[in-house]
Amino acid sequence: MIRRARAVLATACGAHFIHDGFSDILYVLLPVWASEFGLTFAQVGLLKTLYTGGMAAFQVPAGILAERRGEARLLAAGTAVTALAFLTAGLTGGFVALLACLVAGGLGSGCQHPLSSSLVAHAYESGARRTALGTYNFSGDLGKVAVPATVALLLPWIGWRRAIEAYAVIGLLAAAVILGLLARLGAGRAQAAAGSARGADRASGWGIRDPRAYRALSAIHVIDNSTRTGFLTFMPFLLIGKGATVQSVGLALMLVFIGGAVGKFACGALADRVGVIRTVVITEAATGAGILLLLTLPLGACLFALPPLGVALNGTSSVLRHRRRPRLERPSGPQLRDLLHARHRRLRAVAVRLRTPQRLGRRPTHADGRRLRRVLDPSLHAAAPTPGGDRVRSLNVAAPVGERQGRGEGAD
Repeated sequence: MIRRARAVLATACGAHFIHDGFSDILYVLLPVWASEFGLTFAQVGLLKTLYTGGMAAFQVPAGILAERRGEARLLAAGTAVTALAFLTAGLTGGFVALLACLVAGGLGSGCQHPLSSSLVAHAYESGARRTALGTYNFSGDLGKVAVPATVALLLPWIGWRRAIEAYAVIGLLAAAVILGLLARLGAGRAQAAAGSARGADRASGWGIRDPRAYRALSAIHVIDNSTRTGFLTFMPFLLIGKGATVQSVGLALMLVFIGGAVGKFACGALADRVGVIRTVVITEAATGAGILLLLTLPLGACLFALPPLGVALNGTSSVLRHRRRPRLERPSGPQLRDLLHARHRRLRAVAVRLRTPQRLGRRPTHADGRRLRRVLDPSLHAAAPTPGGDRVRSLNVAAPVGERQGRGEGAD
């Protein structure tokens, strides 16, 4: 029984790693796409909006579908859809096609969080459920750290198209492994989900005991999540403007996510010592101050400032999650409890992420396309060299290094 629970946990962790990798390589790819397709900041924001919006919007329906069809097949199908969407994105040649691929990829990724956490909660029904769910959450942080950094390192050598196609193939293989392992373990079957659905019908008010306090906590979460999503979307452009390469952007994202993983533990310990409200005030103030500080620092100093900023950036959400639990009733059965938590999280995510990146991207609309191309397009810098021009020239990663050198590009 213990071995089966660990196998289910390992499968859910693998799915979390893969999907968070898909989600967060966008932060590396957005500047590259802006350069290749001549996008404005508003268009960059729209790309991120549609992906995260599709992911957030489908998580509640995914939980409802899993009650009738079971988690296993739906989780595998969602992983395959996301992988196929990114595989197709590597073949696209325009902005509209890229939008369609990201919408499909976001909808596929919407299956992962509610279904994987439900699988873990059910597998550890009578065991160390908190430890198991903590391990599951940490696996997502590993995906955030490892995948964007790896893709950023590969971009200059194999090009962005081959890089995401390679990771998409890994995603397709992962979908097959997820389906096979869960079927062999007998986890995530429709029969088990049906009982959970009957229990969900008996829960009133979605398990909220204190609606006023819950609304206040959700409002704080909206502000925090909006700030985090907008910052991560446009941080690569800020660093590129300071002379960063694609590899430097990957390193910067890795540093932020490492700090975020540490923040989950550090801010939880701080909340136990000084209280949740004071901790939220501290982390939100530190987040705002850190973002303003990045605007003034040179590139090297920014890299040193990113891990502490990641601690504050990700710490608030983990504190709010634990604060929110006492506001919820404790329904019977682990799947029902996880379903309620998943529904609360996803409804907030729909409100938070659906428009934030696009609204932030609309701020610099005046001639922003020309400014983006001046920062990112290597041909402009080749015609009018500027300090750091060689570093910017390395952003031309639409083709592998060998092909660019064959065409006479990238030569110093």
